Amino acid sequence: MKQFNWSARVYYEDTDAGGVVYHARYLAFFERARTEILRQFGIFQQTLLQEDIAFVVKKMDINYHFPARLDDMLTISTRIDQVRKASIVFKQTIVNQNEQVISTADVLIACVDIVKMKPCGLPKLLVLEFI
Repeated sequence: MKQFNWSARVYYEDTDAGGVVYHARYLAFFERARTEILRQFGIFQQTLLQEDIAFVVKKMDINYHFPARLDDMLTISTRIDQVRKASIVFKQTIVNQNEQVISTADVLIACVDIVKMKPCGLPKLLVLEFI
């Protein structure tokens, strides 16, 4: 399936007092990379919201392998592993500038109708792009 790499630098605001990235900040790095892979293929969340469609994290399995630190340059690789009727499974990896694996995550994203707050089918454009 398709893969996308997105780069991010670790800023002071991402770290604890010791200069190590705070565990919850990895969620933001992963989230931004998922948004960017969609954007790369012409799928914009703002457009989907106007159609009453949103993506929500249903499940996330995250592993921390090595600490990221202040000023590290990170590459977040995002690969679409599965496309289902109403969900997508992403496999994501963060590596630092030394190619050390920092964190990995398997993320199940559900597509929901934001008016009904119930699952709905993925937009056809997305399914066509990723299958």
